[in-house]
Amino acid sequence: MDAGRLRMLRELADHGTVAAVAQVLSMTPSAVSQQLKILQREAGVTLIEPDGRRVRLTDAGQMLVGHADAVLAALDRARAEMDAYRSTPRGTVSVSFFPSGAAMLLAPLIIRAAERGVHVLGRDIDVPASRAPAQLADFDVVVVHRDERDASPWGPRFESTELLREPLDVVLPPDHHLAGRDQVRLTELADEPWIGVEGGLMVDDVLNSIAILSGVRPRIAQRINDFRVVEELVHAGAGVALMPRYVRLARELARLPITDTSMARRVEAITRTGASTRPAVAAVLEELRTIAAGISAATVGHAPGRSARPARD
Repeated sequence: MDAGRLRMLRELADHGTVAAVAQVLSMTPSAVSQQLKILQREAGVTLIEPDGRRVRLTDAGQMLVGHADAVLAALDRARAEMDAYRSTPRGTVSVSFFPSGAAMLLAPLIIRAAERGVHVLGRDIDVPASRAPAQLADFDVVVVHRDERDASPWGPRFESTELLREPLDVVLPPDHHLAGRDQVRLTELADEPWIGVEGGLMVDDVLNSIAILSGVRPRIAQRINDFRVVEELVHAGAGVALMPRYVRLARELARLPITDTSMARRVEAITRTGASTRPAVAAVLEELRTIAAGISAATVGHAPGRSARPARD
């Protein structure tokens, strides 16, 4: 079986439509359909069947996708062995970040990777962490954040590199009656309006999990994904909000740890199984770990308090 056709089948499993596969591979839908039909003849079984106006993989097709991953991973390893003959990693590595992760990690990653001969092509995309497998159809590395209590496995087709654990604090208007405190309990914020985010994103997952664990269900007054906009609303007195501790604030806000429940996000870099054997990808993962370790070390013992520093969103 042709490796290119196997890759098309895998892309179909990830994207769900022939048109989407065609767009990813810069082909016409008719050309993709023709190649998939050839693969089906080579396999000798039905791999794809109609599903309304779309198509879906049969059980045999799903099984072949698993074999395709193994074949393509083996090809990646073969390419990596060829790359190993070079003295340094080379090439371009595409990396997707959630927005505040891009603000925190992307700039130093570009600089440090370039010093090793690797060009990082970064994007900031605000989608739930669960979309990482689909994003890996377009990126070599996908950096995600999720509630630290979320232990959902990524599955055998994907590998996770943990980068850091980042506590979440509450930010309050500077004239809030609790603003002078060093810390606060969640129960003291039970009657406050909260600035949340779109459902499915990390902060919303955290708010839902603490509601289940503590019995305190925050009253969401607004849903804003951009932390910079959240700052403005909190500063204006429209509500309180959760903010990752390493996100730099532009506004002078009170930033307090919550003591009666643990809240943090876990930042991970997700790759396809076998992708990290490519020297360029391995170099990017190594630099991400180093940068994240430096951020964690620099903020050990940092007291949230008031903040009026340059914005990181």
